[in-house]
Amino acid sequence: MTTKKKGSGFAALQRMGRSLMLPIATLPAAGLLLRLGQSDVLGDKGLSQHISWMQPVADVLAAAGGAVFTNLPLIFAVGVAVGFAKKSDGSTAVAGLFGYLVFNGVLETLSKYLAPIAKFYKLVFSIDSDVSDVKINYGVLGGIIIGVIAALLWQRFYRIKLPDWLAFFGGRRFVPIITSGAAVLIATVMGVIYPVFNWLINEKFGGWLMHAGAHGGIGGSVAYFVYGVVNRLLIPLGLHHLWNSLPWFQLGSCKSLTEPGKILHGDLTCFFNGTPATNAWTGNFMTGFFPIMMFALPAAALAMWRSAYPAKKKATGALMISVALTAFLTGVTEPLEYAFAYVAFPLYVVHAILTGTALVVVNALGIKDGFSFSAGFIDYVINFGKSADLSGGVFQGPILLVIIGLIYAVIYYFLFSFLIKKFNFHTPGREEEEGTDAFASAQSEAAERTGKNAEAARKA
Repeated sequence: MTTKKKGSGFAALQRMGRSLMLPIATLPAAGLLLRLGQSDVLGDKGLSQHISWMQPVADVLAAAGGAVFTNLPLIFAVGVAVGFAKKSDGSTAVAGLFGYLVFNGVLETLSKYLAPIAKFYKLVFSIDSDVSDVKINYGVLGGIIIGVIAALLWQRFYRIKLPDWLAFFGGRRFVPIITSGAAVLIATVMGVIYPVFNWLINEKFGGWLMHAGAHGGIGGSVAYFVYGVVNRLLIPLGLHHLWNSLPWFQLGSCKSLTEPGKILHGDLTCFFNGTPATNAWTGNFMTGFFPIMMFALPAAALAMWRSAYPAKKKATGALMISVALTAFLTGVTEPLEYAFAYVAFPLYVVHAILTGTALVVVNALGIKDGFSFSAGFIDYVINFGKSADLSGGVFQGPILLVIIGLIYAVIYYFLFSFLIKKFNFHTPGREEEEGTDAFASAQSEAAERTGKNAEAARKA
């Protein structure tokens, strides 16, 4: 019984992680639109200097991309509701939409009463949260909570039968109704505790991370190292999106670039849509992945290719070139990482530790960069100018990032080559049994371990 509950809990976490991918998938397009519309690209410091009619185009594109980033909580509410529910349909999305609109409306009203609530916490618990000019804003976290609630309520009530005189509101129509009611209660509770949340997350933890991002320090280095290591270690389990959502979408704060006065949260959100005066700290939890995904992991693929047995070297080479190119261009590294995560886990631990060191190094050097999807060449090119601005120059930012990446590539190639041969790891091309395919087996095991097989069965 205990094992079943544990397994169910773990599966729920995996399901939660995968549900976050649905709203996250909107970010590449939004990030591209917002970057094209900023001043250094098509705006007044870019192409508009030479072609005046490009300024309206830049404004339109910036507004289009900014609309996505400023409404991320709503997008997450709908996306998580659809992704988390079992065999969801359109009514699940409607429930998530209704729930978040109610949730947000209640919080806006409760914002008027924040001052006396904060005064109470100060008197009783000595928590001095500055909410004088702050609206209650849980950011993406609020959207995720409402999305999960909508999904759970949909699963419970989408087949409910009401008395004949209320039959019209039964079944799927009942779900948005009860979700809205639940959202009122949740918003009320979360509104009352917001001064504590604001003090702990936004002011203390988030403020510390912002300071560390802007000024460095040992504490910040430790945080980035731990984040990088855990991020990689969770990938074979399919839980890394849960881990990423906190720093990328919740911690830290900035003022919106497209909606003056609006406060946004998260490293990724603020990198793209924060005003220059408030986003200097961004990139802390993103920059260090560029050297790993663009250079280090392709070098690891080269090491596995070169370490393959002579009879299998050609086939292994074609495979490794494919996954290495994917990692370099797009930052999608899972197929490559799966190739050694399950057959040579000690090697994967080394990779996770080195990823943590990469985040420490780039932050210690003050390099800033970010991505809307992943740390590949496409995002590197799109955000080249922004990286240079935030880092203090082209060389101090994107160019130095490439140099660090090349150094990590050398480290990965020689270290992986040595460890594979020293400990006889059965990486692709080094299978002991004839007819076995380590790469295919790894991808199959990854689908099982990350819950993708279960997800496919659940949605069928």
